[in-house]
Amino acid sequence: MTHDAVVYDLDGTLVELAVDWGAVAAAVDDALTDRGVTTEGRGLWDMLQLSGETGHRDVVEETITRFERDGARESTRLALADGFPHDVPVGVCSLNAEAAVREALDVHELGRYVGPVVGRDTYGSAKPDPEGLLAVVDQLDATPEQTVFVGDSERDAETARRAGTAFEWARSFDQRRYRA
Repeated sequence: MTHDAVVYDLDGTLVELAVDWGAVAAAVDDALTDRGVTTEGRGLWDMLQLSGETGHRDVVEETITRFERDGARESTRLALADGFPHDVPVGVCSLNAEAAVREALDVHELGRYVGPVVGRDTYGSAKPDPEGLLAVVDQLDATPEQTVFVGDSERDAETARRAGTAFEWARSFDQRRYRA
């Protein structure tokens, strides 16, 4: 089936960010610990949620975004990035910070092929919450039923399910039907 719009995840789908996620988690842990917050061995995304609950979201977002932007500048272009342009509108919905997404798209000269971009910090909700994906669909003047979300994780698949879009795995997505 061909859809009226395609929305891509970024990291692991169009590019591979050069980010040491263990180092990011350690830096976030340090930032929260320095502010008297006990992280109790939580993972990165749990600490991000905890930072919102404890009033330290800004410093945690800044920390993660710094690593992601550095990783965007050194990112590797993946095969799906070579499939542009498309003959349908394209957007990006990512768990990464919007600034890092835009930086990666610019580094790989993909920005001219992509319309709306939503990161985890664009609306204050992150995947699998469907808000960001639905915002991209709306900005593309598409409907969820006629949109396919392409990603590389179970979180992406769950986001698509919640948004009411189709979902395809990046590793098996056939872009030929969308190429201009």
